[in-house]
Amino acid sequence: MASIGLKVIRRLFGAAELVSPRLAGRAAFELFRRTPSQRSLSAGERRAIGNASGFMAEARHHRIKTQRGCVAMHEFRPEGPGNGTVLVIHGWRSRTEYMQALIEGYRDAGLRVISLDLPGHGGSLGRALDMAKAVEAATLAGQWFGPFEAIVGHSFGGAVAVNAAAGTVKGFEPLPAKRLVLVAAPDSMPKLFDDFGRYLNLGPKTQRAISGQVQRVTGTPIGQFVGSRLLMRLATPTLVIHAPDDREVSANEARAMAGAGGHVRLFWADGLGHRRILSSAKVVAEAVGFLTTARELDTVH
Repeated sequence: MASIGLKVIRRLFGAAELVSPRLAGRAAFELFRRTPSQRSLSAGERRAIGNASGFMAEARHHRIKTQRGCVAMHEFRPEGPGNGTVLVIHGWRSRTEYMQALIEGYRDAGLRVISLDLPGHGGSLGRALDMAKAVEAATLAGQWFGPFEAIVGHSFGGAVAVNAAAGTVKGFEPLPAKRLVLVAAPDSMPKLFDDFGRYLNLGPKTQRAISGQVQRVTGTPIGQFVGSRLLMRLATPTLVIHAPDDREVSANEARAMAGAGGHVRLFWADGLGHRRILSSAKVVAEAVGFLTTARELDTVH
């Protein structure tokens, strides 16, 4: 967001706080969940998508109807008989192409991979994304392609994985998965909205109105969207992978989730930031091994 545009927006929200914080909260929420246009892709992003064209050609592509649109899901099958299915969910301003290394790692380990393009991203329609839309898409993936050995999520996709598994969004049953893998994922949605409010210099009434919008859309108070608390309740074996130098999602978020109990393991991916973490061979090995080792143990027992 350009600095001049940001200054104007902050002034407008400041005035709206005095006149109608309810409308200001709704406007801020709509701004928050607005997804980037395909025309706004950087040259680097376009190059990365082009470089992954051969990889994407290997998939079977599906379009699944949602309540108000449709989402794209990409099916990557292993050679020979499969050993189960993994659901992969990308983050904000991302898409299946950016998850290539992880997808190939799981597929090479004999797992079928379903990669979901969230609404407003990749091959999916729309210009708005929120937790309700994301959980709906993940639930549909489960209905069509589940059950899942694991749900693997990067950044916002990690938060989606936890909330889909926990059934946080009203109207959607918990999405069963034997394991969770959360890469550079945020722990607290309330904190995320608080940070967004500070960025726009929102007043307290407008901030409360945004919380009301979250509850309107999801049917759940915003305070319940905290991954560490949900993981305590789920007790699902979980691997948290995070880089200490991540500038988009603080390493403290990973520490909070790792504190949810002995069923959560934390792997530090030193020096890999928020996005390079996805292409790291050591991260892929850790994420894949978390599943394959568990499967080998299940076979022994």
